[in-house]
Amino acid sequence: MAIKGTLKTMHLTDLLQFLAAGRKSGTLKFDHGKITKQIYFKNGMIVGSKSNDPREYLGQVLLHYGKVDDAQLKAAREVQRTSGAKLGEVLVEQGFMTEDEVLAILKTRTLDAIYDLFVWTDGEFEFFDDEPSPDDLLLIEVEPTSVIMEGIYRIDELARYKTLIPSDRSILELAAGWTASLKLGKEFRQILYFVEKRMSVAEICYHMHASAFHVYGQLYTLISEGVARVVGEAPEGAPAPIAEVEDLPETVTEMVWAAERKLEEDPEAALQIIQKALQQQPNNPEAQSLLPVAEEKFVKRVYEKGGISPRSVPQLRLSPTELTNQQIDPQEGFVLSRINGAWDIQSILSICPFREADCLRMIQKLMERGIVEIK
Repeated sequence: MAIKGTLKTMHLTDLLQFLAAGRKSGTLKFDHGKITKQIYFKNGMIVGSKSNDPREYLGQVLLHYGKVDDAQLKAAREVQRTSGAKLGEVLVEQGFMTEDEVLAILKTRTLDAIYDLFVWTDGEFEFFDDEPSPDDLLLIEVEPTSVIMEGIYRIDELARYKTLIPSDRSILELAAGWTASLKLGKEFRQILYFVEKRMSVAEICYHMHASAFHVYGQLYTLISEGVARVVGEAPEGAPAPIAEVEDLPETVTEMVWAAERKLEEDPEAALQIIQKALQQQPNNPEAQSLLPVAEEKFVKRVYEKGGISPRSVPQLRLSPTELTNQQIDPQEGFVLSRINGAWDIQSILSICPFREADCLRMIQKLMERGIVEIK
């Protein structure tokens, strides 16, 4: 029996309680804009999850919790590409982690993915009764009741955080003399660096590989202790990473039709149109299903005709001083920070918390601007 609806008509707490009480087995799928999450159940217990949110990829979770560094993740990805093994298995074989540590981080990732759903204000869900979990899923076991309790706590805490930080578009600045009276750990100092760069809360989340709840909590602490304050908001509707397309259709249905027509001849334009459609209707099923198709075709086109390949090694053409004179947004800055003249494109992609198509497009633009070159 399939159960479907929206998070506006059925709260996540009620949904999890229903599946746990009924000892259900199957797949619970959530969609919101470009993000899709799947939670897997067996006899009412949560046994795993998958997500296309780059922040929730296993590699990003490992980096965020300090289980591996960039170099170790890159090395493991190299082995994974040639062997076809699971990333967790490779990390154990390489001696970077133990089996118990891998299982623990998988449990953490599943919990973080579900906790993030508690702060969604919109989204569609559907439960597929008795649908088996993927064969490549490393199974864990999580009691839904404990997840519900933590989720309710996070909702209350986030409401408190938002009394000082209104939205993910909020921009902060540092108060004068904060360093004189405060001893900060590494993570807080990373956040303060991004605050100093005038990044929005959403951008800080990207760069910290962290959930909105985690970042809001840390920023709330900094504001409460007088270290920082909110000074404004970034413009609503950040520009898409794909180049603008002129004369877009007015309705989402027409946008989807236009994107379908452009898929073969101009996948970049098709991708940009789909992203515009999802900005207007985040849960449009036609746009959601077309997005990964357009991304795949765009990536293929970049490698075929863009002058780069997965093994290409990008290098900086400008000095650090020259870079300061360039208009570089925070996401481009993150990609640039991973370009060291030694790592190839696929290695950089493996450790960046962005969708592959978006990351490749940024690299292309940096090449067109003469900031990056391929040798």
